Amino acid sequence: MEQEGIPLSAVIRKRIQAKKARFHANDNISAFLKPGDLDALVDEVANKMQGVLESLVIDTKNDHNTKNTSRRVAKMFINEVFSGRYMEQPSLTKFPNVSALNELMIIGPITVRSACSHHLCPIMGRVWIGVLPSKASALIGLSKYSRLTEWVMCRPQIQEEAVVELADMLEDKIKPIGLAIVMDADHFCMQWRGVKDRDSKMVNSVMRGAFLKDSSLRREFLSLIDKR
Repeated sequence: MEQEGIPLSAVIRKRIQAKKARFHANDNISAFLKPGDLDALVDEVANKMQGVLESLVIDTKNDHNTKNTSRRVAKMFINEVFSGRYMEQPSLTKFPNVSALNELMIIGPITVRSACSHHLCPIMGRVWIGVLPSKASALIGLSKYSRLTEWVMCRPQIQEEAVVELADMLEDKIKPIGLAIVMDADHFCMQWRGVKDRDSKMVNSVMRGAFLKDSSLRREFLSLIDKR
């Protein structure tokens, strides 16, 4: 879908810029998309990916393995591995904390798949979420933690920023007394290229509220996820 020969990506970019919004690799831009845009974006990306394959001197006309690679890659980027950029946030049903639960809850490990925004190489790992609710906190279903985590992670980004963004979103939605997130991941930009170090991982955490102030609560959370 183009406007007077203008690529759809340029049209979408103008919509975003008109609202003075950001569109970094790890931003969600679903609010600026219209019905049919995603299918048209797949077409545009496939066309440009074909140019990349040709620049890599790959004979896609005669190589049966790469004949449709450009479209497969475009569909993978838009509909799967970077879907967190283009899809709306998953619907979230919240429940009041009728029973006044105030004990530590741990969700995880949640398997996550992301991509490094430096090289678009996979980031594969696990996330644990610790929540200390109050009577005023909202409760959400267990599956929603996984859905929200996947939505945040399915974007090109760096791990440190992804964990902070997930923490910000959950803190805003649930309003707990304390929130803790730990992510442990393999980075293929180190394993597949560069130093080619197969054993290195990155582990980082975000601690908010009670987890930041109460060292015993923090130790309990870290101890429990260490056993899982």
